[in-house]
Amino acid sequence: RSAGQAAPAGAPSGGASVSGRLDIAPSFKGKAAPGDTVFIFARAAQGPRMPLAIKRAHVSDLPMDFTLDDSMAMSPELKLSNFGDINIGARISKTGNAMPQSGDLRGTAGPVKPGAKGIKLTIDDAVP
Repeated sequence: RSAGQAAPAGAPSGGASVSGRLDIAPSFKGKAAPGDTVFIFARAAQGPRMPLAIKRAHVSDLPMDFTLDDSMAMSPELKLSNFGDINIGARISKTGNAMPQSGDLRGTAGPVKPGAKGIKLTIDDAVP
């Protein structure tokens, strides 16, 4: 790991993290209710589709700063620190279901490296 990719202060010891700001595009603001669930997640750019880290919030929290790190891994083998390139995504779910549904709003950023900061993630698309 190079000096430019050191884990930020507050990250778990030996863990990787990515951070940035999530917002919703002005043209999509009227399509989401304040109580709708927001999922922010990281996935390997190449490899398993299971998220490496996931955070849950609500539309009323937007815009918001986020950090995803190894402590949010869904599986011990699938952590941010185990992958070189990761994609960051966000999805607004009306049902609160973790599985994407037609009509959910979404946005993606990446690929980025573990340790990336200042990621700008905008919800600006809909699941067909």
